[in-house]
Amino acid sequence: MGKSIDINCDVGEGVGNEEKLFPLISSCNIACGGHAGSAESIAICLELAKIHEVAIGAHPSYPDRENFGRVSMTISHTNLIRQIREQLNVFTNICNKLDMPLHHIKPHGALYNDIANNRNLALVFLNAVEPYRENTYLYVPYGSLIAELAISAHWNIKREAFADRNYHTDLSLVSRKEENALITNAKDVWEHLLLMVKENHVKTIENMNVPIHADTYCFHGDTPAASDILTYITSKLPEFNLQLKP
Repeated sequence: MGKSIDINCDVGEGVGNEEKLFPLISSCNIACGGHAGSAESIAICLELAKIHEVAIGAHPSYPDRENFGRVSMTISHTNLIRQIREQLNVFTNICNKLDMPLHHIKPHGALYNDIANNRNLALVFLNAVEPYRENTYLYVPYGSLIAELAISAHWNIKREAFADRNYHTDLSLVSRKEENALITNAKDVWEHLLLMVKENHVKTIENMNVPIHADTYCFHGDTPAASDILTYITSKLPEFNLQLKP
């Protein structure tokens, strides 16, 4: 029996490639209106998740569709809590109608990066998602402040690493403003992922091998050729005694 790995993917963001992606992943992060998504796209993704037995995650964001949630916002803590809870309410209401359980919450984009090292913002985020703590995982970056605070607040977490993003030596992601932020060649993505899975290290753009431990590995659904990359990745898993997490 090989090692099982969880491959998660951001979906419902307007690309329209979900039918190709869902057979290739084991968990998903569905946009719920902050940066992208609608009630209709949420329902479509949930139905695909049911068909392919994919674990369901909500993907709340800064309320910033114009910038796809990828720019840090100046927003009051009260308003941010309200915005996140509204997104999650929309999402979970649709889940309940379809009788599908929420498995995890993963913040999106700039919000994800900001709460990784901003204590006040991380605590605000934990306040916003507190109603879901008992039965839901948080997907958070390995070694981050939000991971540490979530554990202290008795959350169950899944440590996440990115299969299609480059890292700095401090384990921060290379900014999307840089040309080498994304890894777009399938073979390169596979080598990046395999080092993390098999050796618990990631090769950074500074050419250093840095320790990293992950429970789930993210692919971005809006990356060009995302389905082709994931098809290649899943075809390679058996060669190394790996399999998608059931």
